[in-house]
Amino acid sequence: MTLFDGIRHKKHERFYRIRGKLLRSLSHILLQFRLLFRWILFSVVLGAVMGLIGAAFVHCIHAGTQLRHTHPWILLTLPLGGLLIVWLYRVTHNHNDKGTNMVIASIRSEAELPVQMAPLIFISTVITHFCGGSAGREGAALQLGGSIGSIFGHALKLRDRDKRILILAGMSAAFSAIFRTPIAAAIFAMEVGCIGTMQYAALVPCAIASLTASHIAQQLGQPLAHFNVTAFPELTAVVGAKLLLLGILCAVLSICFCTLLHRTEHLLEHHFRNPYLRIVVTAGILLLFGFLVQSGDYYGIGEGIIQNAIAGKTVWYAFLLKMLFTAVTIGGGFKGGEIVPSFFIGATFGCLFGQLAGVSPSLCAAVGMMGIFCGVTNCPVATLFIGAELFGMESVPYCLLVIAVSYLLSGYYGLYATQKFATSKFADAPVHHGTKQ
Repeated sequence: MTLFDGIRHKKHERFYRIRGKLLRSLSHILLQFRLLFRWILFSVVLGAVMGLIGAAFVHCIHAGTQLRHTHPWILLTLPLGGLLIVWLYRVTHNHNDKGTNMVIASIRSEAELPVQMAPLIFISTVITHFCGGSAGREGAALQLGGSIGSIFGHALKLRDRDKRILILAGMSAAFSAIFRTPIAAAIFAMEVGCIGTMQYAALVPCAIASLTASHIAQQLGQPLAHFNVTAFPELTAVVGAKLLLLGILCAVLSICFCTLLHRTEHLLEHHFRNPYLRIVVTAGILLLFGFLVQSGDYYGIGEGIIQNAIAGKTVWYAFLLKMLFTAVTIGGGFKGGEIVPSFFIGATFGCLFGQLAGVSPSLCAAVGMMGIFCGVTNCPVATLFIGAELFGMESVPYCLLVIAVSYLLSGYYGLYATQKFATSKFADAPVHHGTKQ
């Protein structure tokens, strides 16, 4: 072989090597585009379905709530509504239902979601709100979305890891359709399962499903969630110090709320082992509470009270009564979520703090909502996005301060027992056991 032949041979080798790399890169790009198109298709369909279901869910809750406000005697049906809920779960063999905890566990493939979870939580939450139980709707949204996402995954015969992504996308879509915070909804589903890690593989499906569901809900008359904060004081050192104190108090209050929820549930289960008896006793306690306080403000969602708090008006004991009403409602077996009650508690407590501390009660109600929400869910990133969507970008610096402090000091307490922690809140180190206190 001549020198010229050797040079030509090396050029050919280099050419084929470069061509091989280009072909592999092109093949990889085409594979990623195929994956993208598949997730777009699945997410749009799932988001559209959840938009329809979410809009129907909100409409049913609003209709039931309005009917109860028009006819206050409907509160007396609480025992009957409770019995119906227990019977529905018993007759469908879901009497050991773990609710949102089961959905979070399914993200890590530790539990299978039953097909009947979606219709059960839909019907039972509407019954709870119609009869006057003190609960929210976003916790139910996570169960609705997770269940529908799981059904989609089974129907499409997806691998377990892809099915878990659809569960997250379903959770995002349902949260977005029902609460109308589409950006936060996409982040919350990825963040809530394991704190310290974000499941970025689900980012495209969660984002598309969330935005699609939000659009469908808007077309069906569900407006974007928004509150008007009346005043944003200059963020001086004094105001910052007072907000730091509010963040500390929000952390303490979130721990108290989570502890009260779990202890009340255990207490009622221990003393009233029969679920039918337990829910009747629970309904009686709620009716007694309402009679003693001579107010219906603490039944149902309490959106009007949240609006008043953001406007700077509240009574000093509102947050305490909401904690009590919600703990008994959820602990006794009625269905719904704990998220909106946490907003109620945060808004009324924050408003009270603002009145006492001499800082805008409206602003303190807004950041108090975010402080309590972060403390009970341990999701600071999603909480910040919720604050931006609910109160506007001007609120972000104030929210950030309170959220950061509340996240740190709330420790490993939370609403969901199956929620795990990948990293410590207090040091750059893993949490060895990965579970809450």
